[in-house]
Amino acid sequence: MSHHIVFLDRDSVKAQIRSPNFKHTYEEYSITSFNQIITRLQHATIAITNKVQLSEEMLVKLPRLRMVAVAATGYDCADISACRKHGVTVANIRNYAAHTVPEHVFMMVLALRRNLIAYRQDVENGLWQKAQQFCLFTHDISDLFGATMGIIGEGAIGQGTAAIARGFGMRVIFADHGSLTKGDVEFIPFEKVLSESDVLSLHCPMTPTTREMIGINELRKMKRSSLLINTARGGLVNEAALIQALDEGLIAGAGVDVLTSEPPESGHPLLKLQRPNFILTPHVAWASDGAMQLLADQLIDNIEAWVAGSPQNLVT
Repeated sequence: MSHHIVFLDRDSVKAQIRSPNFKHTYEEYSITSFNQIITRLQHATIAITNKVQLSEEMLVKLPRLRMVAVAATGYDCADISACRKHGVTVANIRNYAAHTVPEHVFMMVLALRRNLIAYRQDVENGLWQKAQQFCLFTHDISDLFGATMGIIGEGAIGQGTAAIARGFGMRVIFADHGSLTKGDVEFIPFEKVLSESDVLSLHCPMTPTTREMIGINELRKMKRSSLLINTARGGLVNEAALIQALDEGLIAGAGVDVLTSEPPESGHPLLKLQRPNFILTPHVAWASDGAMQLLADQLIDNIEAWVAGSPQNLVT
């Protein structure tokens, strides 16, 4: 059987993608709008998508489609129950970002804990030049050693974040598995993670149960000296509540790499939040050159394994 592969949003993967080792035809599109999806997949047996949404309404109109290869770990771009119903296999990418995302997390954590942005602004504004001594003490600086890192999600990225945290001498706690201890990993209830963390980092998927898991009530339970870091999915955090928490000083700062709607509209409230204790990056925590090449290689590995009858990394 010859397969027809269509990559709907090729520009979302900045890496070389090798040709699969089976008989096939291939099409790729830089981006694909909602109205173009069905037309472009009309003859496809395999669809590759990073963020282009595939709903049941579309699947009904795509009887030839047999596999969706998601070019990401998060697979909320596909209606999983509908894929199962229509016999469409879904595979995602695993463990490719175990270094790049944790490094991005700590880039933001260090900048916030040591007030990097505020100090840079002071230097740019001439405050150091006017100082009466050799150094400038205009903002607090906090060490990571001895602080508590709370992590939601204990997959490869969560574990990678924990490894770096321990290297800084931090205590690491994981949530959502009850009061259990496993080796040097401490699992405690979610509510306790909120109250004990000096840094709370999110590394869980977007599901109906995790959507807006961090709202104003959760932010009120955190320390006023704590930081919230989200490099997972924007919808995990209620964005209006985050702004309120920063305005009211409920937390000390936040680092965000993901938003509920991406790309954001120009008037998005978090885009206008110009303050030294808030860092916003454009969904690039995952995007180191090395990580993206690993993703691209595994993407084709997943497709080849499915065609060979030995599927891997299956969601359905």
